[in-house]
Amino acid sequence: MLRYDRRGYGKSWPHEGPFDVEDQVKDLVGLIGNRSVVLLGHSYGGNVALAAAEILKDQVRGVSTYETPLSWMTWWPGTTAGAMAVSSTASDAAEKFMVRLIGQSRWNSLPDRTRQERRQEGVALIGELTALRLHEPWRAEAVTCRVLSGFGSEGLAHHADGARWIADHIANARLVELHGAAHGAPLSHPEMMVDLLIRPHLEG
Repeated sequence: MLRYDRRGYGKSWPHEGPFDVEDQVKDLVGLIGNRSVVLLGHSYGGNVALAAAEILKDQVRGVSTYETPLSWMTWWPGTTAGAMAVSSTASDAAEKFMVRLIGQSRWNSLPDRTRQERRQEGVALIGELTALRLHEPWRAEAVTCRVLSGFGSEGLAHHADGARWIADHIANARLVELHGAAHGAPLSHPEMMVDLLIRPHLEG
């Protein structure tokens, strides 16, 4: 299994960018090399996974997305955590985004060092979310592998709508609901993520 920090986050900070999906895909393709893969993308990462599937074609055995934002769509709401983030300064953007996702009390309980690390990721956050609102990063008709489009029963309505759109517009896609999960399912429901979004690809 390969996990990595996107440019501008975690151990991939600092990074001068750019932070759009196209360049994120270049990073992922370079890490994959010639391997045959199953791609799992949570939230923004789902767009990177789907865009990479366009390029890698038969190398990708399957893609699973979970509550992936379709921010370029005209019907995508302008009041999401991402939308609020791009209207702020870099450090404020990262903090506001995290507070929207995990709540103020959990944010306040994080160690000072962790909060500062998250704030410094604001430049990457604004860059990638702004770019995502400007144009579509992948084309539904160009994704030919099997796709499992996940959402949580306890998540927000627009995330569920986005998952349904993916399932409806990619030819070989299926909608998957994670009961009891919200946007943080990779942390709160990891076994369910594996069972419903990864294992089906591996089992064919």
